[in-house]
Amino acid sequence: MHGETHRRRVGSVRPSHLMFTSGVGSLVDLPNFAVLVRGLDDWDHTHAYGWEPIVEPRLLAEVRRQPAHRNVKELRPAPWTEGLERDPGGPASRVGVPTTPFPSWFRCTACDELVRLDSDMLAFENANPRRPHEARFTHNVGKHKKAKPLAVPARFVLACTDGHLDEFPYAHFVHRGGECPKAENPQLKMEDKGGNVGANVELTCLVCGESRNMRDAGGERGRENLPVCRGRHPHLGTFEPDGCGRSPKPLVLGASNQWFSELLSTLAVPSEQGTGELDSLVEKYWEMLEDTPKEGYRTLRQFAPPMRDHFGRWDDDAVHEAVERHRAALEGAQEGGGEAATGHQALRTAEWEALSSPEDHVPTPDFALRRPEGGVPEELRGVFADVVQAERLREVRVLTGFTRLDSPDLDDPLAVQTVRLSREEPTWLPASEVRGEGLFLRVPEELLAGWEKRVGHSQALELHREAYGTYREKRYSDRIKSGFEPMRNWPGARYVALHTLSHLLVRAIALDCGYNAASLSERVYAGTEEDPRGGVLIYTAVPDAEGTLGGLVSQAEPERLVHLVRKALRGAMRCSSDPLCAERLPRAQADFLHGAACHVCLFVSETTCEHGNRFLDRRFVVPIGDPELALYPEVP
Repeated sequence: MHGETHRRRVGSVRPSHLMFTSGVGSLVDLPNFAVLVRGLDDWDHTHAYGWEPIVEPRLLAEVRRQPAHRNVKELRPAPWTEGLERDPGGPASRVGVPTTPFPSWFRCTACDELVRLDSDMLAFENANPRRPHEARFTHNVGKHKKAKPLAVPARFVLACTDGHLDEFPYAHFVHRGGECPKAENPQLKMEDKGGNVGANVELTCLVCGESRNMRDAGGERGRENLPVCRGRHPHLGTFEPDGCGRSPKPLVLGASNQWFSELLSTLAVPSEQGTGELDSLVEKYWEMLEDTPKEGYRTLRQFAPPMRDHFGRWDDDAVHEAVERHRAALEGAQEGGGEAATGHQALRTAEWEALSSPEDHVPTPDFALRRPEGGVPEELRGVFADVVQAERLREVRVLTGFTRLDSPDLDDPLAVQTVRLSREEPTWLPASEVRGEGLFLRVPEELLAGWEKRVGHSQALELHREAYGTYREKRYSDRIKSGFEPMRNWPGARYVALHTLSHLLVRAIALDCGYNAASLSERVYAGTEEDPRGGVLIYTAVPDAEGTLGGLVSQAEPERLVHLVRKALRGAMRCSSDPLCAERLPRAQADFLHGAACHVCLFVSETTCEHGNRFLDRRFVVPIGDPELALYPEVP
């Protein structure tokens, strides 16, 4: 925890949590209070001994294409150092991600009084360095000096669609926009009245007796009863001088929509020239080699750890040739011009080319593929065109920003306001890497193309399109500007079918391969109308040894794969929620983007699905109604 008065370790999270749930600007719920993760300006790697940048050239290049990140030079892991287990109160306990208590209003659990953190009425206790989760604030005033009752955060905050976060204005709210007539800083009380219809929390001024219920802050009433947003970014310690002018929305502490990460991720795949491990190393350490003449390699081998540790098997001539090959490839790409794909689409293109390439790649510690002997089993020749076992994979994720109230749209980044991670343009961004294994399945292009023609004008697909357009309009209702296109980035029918197939396989795999479903992730390669693709990668993406035990790769062996696919497709023919599930179709005014899909038959965990359990429909994969709509009219 970071602050002038308190500087103590109060908890821990995994590196992956800093990407998905507990990153910069997020509120982290601890057992006794909540903290806000501060911006990158306050992160300090000085005493994080032994850390190295996370190297992934393609991902770094894609990050630099973003105007706000053109000065980013490296991707860094979170600051951390060894020694915490041996000496929990030693130097290692002072290395970590800085946080600050937020909100700063606390409620005494004994008397229900509201107390501000800076009022000197609270005491901080964190006596046991081996149990940082026991850290707490106590209300030590008057009759409570000896009892020391626990003080917990007052559970309401304000947020707006521009990404600002602020304290709830309790005094302003209780006094209906005015001030207490009897005190400049009135003493307030918060009582939970219970009930089962919304929040029933009563606020009372103990000085003048004025009271008000928190229900007056919700919904349309909140627009009239709450002040306009002050434009505050507490993780950066900044305010907009004139505010932002938007109407803030009250959130309960711990609400899932208070923070959404904006990520870019990629698999470490071989370079396009694909000439072996040396070329991959040159691409990985390009910044070190780009401007170094051949005569300087000897010095690098002595003093640069990457050169010393990884290039020992090749002489200077071989390294120089690989450097020139990579330089020529980069120059050729630049001269090609055109409107190349950007963002995650560009990153997915390189992955698709590596996974679908018929040529064998030289295995590396980050990427190793193998095709089972005999290829696709005879029983599945009409289902898949290729089967690949990814024995080693490395995924790198980088946090580029975050949003509040609405999750970001990777295909339409301007639709939601992104909040920056630092006050100045950053020179580095937080990242994490995980290693695992995977199973890649490619669907025949002729099968997909024929299916798209069959369903292109069907009523079912038209309902999916209409629901998508309405969803976009409703989701961004207070951001819609001139030129807004409701159907922008519609993923297409092909994506719906492949995404549904992926979920069916994930659920079947989780029962047989030994991994729990939350440890699996998916990547759907559907491409675009100009560059159609058809494949799914199911892989492990967990930050420990569980991701590389071989259980997933073994599912691609012929006998196992036939059993797996049959179980997935035949299981999709029925759902215990049928006929309600089988007959469901998205409706324009409904708030969902799936058809015949539910928690029983298709939905998976948020960590697994790349699109939040949207764009799913069993009728587009197996014949649960009209066989013409099914990608596989005859289930193997």
